Amino acid sequence: MDQSTRYFLNNYNLDPGALTKVLDTAMASQVDYADLYFEHTHFESVSLEEGLVKKANRSLSQGCGVRVVTGDKTGYAHTDELDLSRLIEAARAARVIASGDSQQRSADLSVGSRRNLYPVPAPAIERPLEDKLALLRRADEIARSIDPRIKQVQASFATELKTVAIVASDGTIVGDRRPLCRLNISCIASDGTQRQSGGEGGGGRVGFEWFFEQDQHQEERFVHFVRESVRKALLMLDAVPAPAGTLPVVLGPGWPGILLHEAIGHGLEGDFNRKGTSAFANRLGSQVASPLCTVVDDGTIADRRGSLNVDDEGTPTQRTTLIENGILKGYLQDKLNARLMGVSPTGNGRRESYAHIPMPRMTNTFMLSGSSEPKDIVGSVENGLYAVSFGGGQVDITSGKFVFSMSEAYLIENGEITSPVKGATLIGDGPEVLKRVSMVANDLALDKGVGTCGKEGQSVPVGVGLPTILVDGITVGGTA
Repeated sequence: MDQSTRYFLNNYNLDPGALTKVLDTAMASQVDYADLYFEHTHFESVSLEEGLVKKANRSLSQGCGVRVVTGDKTGYAHTDELDLSRLIEAARAARVIASGDSQQRSADLSVGSRRNLYPVPAPAIERPLEDKLALLRRADEIARSIDPRIKQVQASFATELKTVAIVASDGTIVGDRRPLCRLNISCIASDGTQRQSGGEGGGGRVGFEWFFEQDQHQEERFVHFVRESVRKALLMLDAVPAPAGTLPVVLGPGWPGILLHEAIGHGLEGDFNRKGTSAFANRLGSQVASPLCTVVDDGTIADRRGSLNVDDEGTPTQRTTLIENGILKGYLQDKLNARLMGVSPTGNGRRESYAHIPMPRMTNTFMLSGSSEPKDIVGSVENGLYAVSFGGGQVDITSGKFVFSMSEAYLIENGEITSPVKGATLIGDGPEVLKRVSMVANDLALDKGVGTCGKEGQSVPVGVGLPTILVDGITVGGTA
């Protein structure tokens, strides 16, 4: 039995027999599946503004969610009291909701094994708060020292350690210990006539020391985040109004993959396709994108924000090919939708906490590299936009229609990247955008570890990625 599962057994006077008793209570003659999801989360965040501590928060939460599934009907109950009587009460309630059956039957358990994609011996949550404040103060000092036009600096650090255990009627009994942390820097620059902002950050399932390691720029990671935040704020002081119209758009590597995640990824989740509400429903084997596009979801990348050893149903995560050379190959599945669709789960059953029901969700979703050189892609565009980073946006999950604001973008003129632009938005249809991809570069990059995905009121950490790609025609909303 793994350490995470033992944690709950040892700390709450439970044993394998008690877990079996709770599952037996959840099971009834009509029940197809039942599971218990135990969770203990230790969270801490601190933020600095104008050199002063603006907010500090530290919290502990614990509980267990009990799910009972009959056909496509789910009963769910949860409790924050982890004693046997409360667990049995929650199991009985979930069973009645799902099946209406008061008669229980038994379940057999077998211990599962797991890998460790994020071996962090000392999670950041265990470091003194003073260490995190020192990091934020140093970030503030560096930002202000770079350029006198930086007038305001905001810095925040958030970290958590989540310990979970999943016990299910299909024999699953497995746990996981999930560290997570993120640093955010935001700067406001002023030239006396206007104020502009820029932000940067990063993190993952890493330890506190990760922020002080040298990155590919040969400087400490947190210093690079600070410099990028300053650069973006100063850049926008010289930005020109964005053009409007239908233009070729080059999406840069890394964070622009958020467009792929939002406009396409959600439509590839199993629940939407089982219900027939996705633009990709009933299209397996069909050409849904340019032959240059191969899109995968991979929850097995070490240290990544979106990675998991096992999903929130106890299924090991995996690398799932969603689109291969433009052909739709599969969907992201949790146990419920996989069973109803007659396929295997892909390790994408995720939930925000023990108080939430699991559903199919992305982990790290990205497009694979192609064969073109990034400079050749930019050089092929006579008049267009180069999008480096996105801010907020709105997406219709089932249709893929989107509106995204660009937080860093440039004009492309005669094959050269020229002036930065401000006020630019991209308006389009995710599936149609994929069909218009005409070049894919060999420079795939993943984001720096800041992504959070929302679905049906639940938020979970995710990763995105993209190589440089050329899209032949997206509607650009601008002010020029």
